[in-house]
Amino acid sequence: MSPVRRCSRTACGRPAVATLTYVYADSTAVLGPLATYAEPHCYDLCAEHSERLTAPRGWEVVRLADASAPTRPSGDDLEALANAVREAARPQERAAEAGGGRTADPMEVARRGHLRVLRSPDS
Repeated sequence: MSPVRRCSRTACGRPAVATLTYVYADSTAVLGPLATYAEPHCYDLCAEHSERLTAPRGWEVVRLADASAPTRPSGDDLEALANAVREAARPQERAAEAGGGRTADPMEVARRGHLRVLRSPDS
């Protein structure tokens, strides 16, 4: 027996990457990451068959994201990075922040770079 689990579809010998489970009470097909071990009422599917999966009319397909899979950066990630770079490039505003005229947190005692020393909540 091969240590790699194979796709459950007939005549498909590709390695399985996802597990399909049916929830009959909710008329739902749940497709998620490959289960830790093979269950008798679950179906392991290869990448191609998991992408092409359709459910019967009236059923819903729920696709759970694989947390271990690398995620592609979104537009929001790129925008957040650009905003961080812009903020870091404003030395005059950061110098004014570090001066005595700032309105600091009353719990803050001192600041050194990005580190803050806070007053104990007990005192």
